[in-house]
Amino acid sequence: MNASSFPERPVHPDSTGTEPLSDWRPWERLGELAEAGDAEGLRNFLLSLAAHDQALALSRLDEDHHTAVLTLLSAEEAAELLRHLSETQAAELVDALDTLDAAAIVQEMSSDEQADLLGDLDDDQAESILQAMPAADAASVRELAAYSDDQAGGLLVREILRFNQSSLVHEVITTLSENAEEFRDYDVQYAYLTDDNDKLVGVLPMRNLLFAKRTDPVADIMILDPLSITASMPLDELRDFFDAHHFLGVPVVDDNHKLLGVVHRNAVDYESTRAAESDFLKSQGIIGGEELRTMPLWQRSKRRLSWLSINILLNIGAAGVIAMYQDTLSKVIALAVFLPIISDMSGCSGNQAVAVSMRELSLGLVRPAEMFRVWLQEMSVGLINGTVLGMLVAIVAVIWDGNPYLGLVVGVALCANTLIAVSIGGTVPLLLKRLGFDPAVASGPLLTTVTDMCGFMLVLGLATMLLERLI
Repeated sequence: MNASSFPERPVHPDSTGTEPLSDWRPWERLGELAEAGDAEGLRNFLLSLAAHDQALALSRLDEDHHTAVLTLLSAEEAAELLRHLSETQAAELVDALDTLDAAAIVQEMSSDEQADLLGDLDDDQAESILQAMPAADAASVRELAAYSDDQAGGLLVREILRFNQSSLVHEVITTLSENAEEFRDYDVQYAYLTDDNDKLVGVLPMRNLLFAKRTDPVADIMILDPLSITASMPLDELRDFFDAHHFLGVPVVDDNHKLLGVVHRNAVDYESTRAAESDFLKSQGIIGGEELRTMPLWQRSKRRLSWLSINILLNIGAAGVIAMYQDTLSKVIALAVFLPIISDMSGCSGNQAVAVSMRELSLGLVRPAEMFRVWLQEMSVGLINGTVLGMLVAIVAVIWDGNPYLGLVVGVALCANTLIAVSIGGTVPLLLKRLGFDPAVASGPLLTTVTDMCGFMLVLGLATMLLERLI
């Protein structure tokens, strides 16, 4: 894929500068060019847009216009355009294309992009595209697609410079010169040397190649026994590897030490960001992956309702606690002021504990079986924070109402509920992980509901016990 097809060059749509950027609607012009079948005008217009404006314009078009845009461009240009979209959007656009057109575009993508895109399509469509590709390329994509996005095999690129260790310097230089167009988009800082069985034996810095004698074997100037990783290495270990080594990339080998490709640092950083975004969306109740407002309405609604419908049932339980103590609440109306404070503050403390546990799980710093150790550590923090917060809210209650017993009730309730919240927040992610569930999905709803129920019960239960002194 030629990275210079559509340079990231922001240009104002109106050369006179009179049209406000906030009123600019590039998708309208893009749609007009697509309808007119003006391939040259379409290409020039896209060239005038920055990458984010290309993505904006394309995402606002309907399916017919999407198809028209991608088919008017060359396969190489269409592949470059899709790079500016999210993987979900790119998959939707390719899914709407004719199989041959889709295969031509996929063919122009790098190996890691091919595997990611086809992995987001349904199995039948992905297989149809693979059938339309050359057999060797299709086999390569299938091999990479067998790995998940959070493994080295799912992040590696095959587009690397590789040579046999028996090659001479002048032979390598000649190969580079004769295939300059193909190698232009490769990472050319290093070449990788293999033996006759394709096993990795060394890394060749291009600097060494330039200053070597043309008749020297490349084996004489290579770095022997380079560090490498296996294709099954998970994302958290990849992050640790790049944290420990200042490499831009690392070769990936199979179980027989055969060279498969290279994983670049920026690919690991990108996938780590995606994983964090996915966990955040799940924690906010958006189940099923990335959501964009260009997606079908019912699909977006379904993803949100899958969590909201469960959450409303859990909240009915919390409301049931209030119903149990409605007599107490009706006699001491001041309690209603402090119920949401106690619920919210305890939830915040619990969410902090969830965040730490999730982070330590992702970094491999804690194991699911270490719940008791985590609980003890969270109880220590919770006891200090709960006491401080309880005293603060108690002082506010006494100043506001003038009744020290009201301060006692809300202060003790907040302190106790903070202990409960950090206990749940710290240990539930580990428990869910041990049971094979996604801790990002369930930790939030469980924490919110339990802290609400416990907080309401503590406040209203203590108030019932001290009702005569509160009235």
